[in-house]
Amino acid sequence: MLGIIFTGGEGPKPELVRQLLKGKNAFFAVADSGLVLAEAVGVKPGCIVGDMDSVPASLLQGYPQDIIVRHKCDKDYTDTELAMQIVLEKGFSEIWIIGGGGGRIDHLFAIQAFFERDIFPRRWITKTADIYCIDASCAENSLSLGAKKNAHISVFPVGSGEWEATSEGLKWSLAGLSWKRGFFGLSNVADKEDFKITALKGRFMIVLEGIDGSDNY
Repeated sequence: MLGIIFTGGEGPKPELVRQLLKGKNAFFAVADSGLVLAEAVGVKPGCIVGDMDSVPASLLQGYPQDIIVRHKCDKDYTDTELAMQIVLEKGFSEIWIIGGGGGRIDHLFAIQAFFERDIFPRRWITKTADIYCIDASCAENSLSLGAKKNAHISVFPVGSGEWEATSEGLKWSLAGLSWKRGFFGLSNVADKEDFKITALKGRFMIVLEGIDGSDNY
């Protein structure tokens, strides 16, 4: 099964999320105001976690109290991180985050930091971007997707190096590039309708822009 976290911040349109989840067998962990999007999508949360400072109280009233995990506002972890802990404790090997775009930039950086950890999300979907993570040490070490020609695709090395990658269908090949921490490949372009990126060494975060406006898909 797939563990999916709905979190606050800007997320994709509910109809797009429903399309992405079609046929998926998933457990849904909701972090605070991520409940607004989860309700709009129509999913059934397995848990709702956080300090509940951003979610309307009226939304919580319709849920069993045993799936609501309340925390104080003064806490050591973000609501998204608390949801991540629950998903990890349940043993899900594949984790997605939906939402978390826009808003406070420190919260944006906090979600990005998850991709640096030993156990990391495989996908992060915001209002404006679809973000994937691939790692050479994993069985699924490549990403193959269809995209509109000239769609923007950016690549960032994350985790601990060394890093090495190859690509097909991109205007500027990733093969032979010398990656270092803090380096990135910004605004590469899909040269064909399908592209593939493979991690030969290390881990990479791959950002596809324009998901909600269908600029890329």
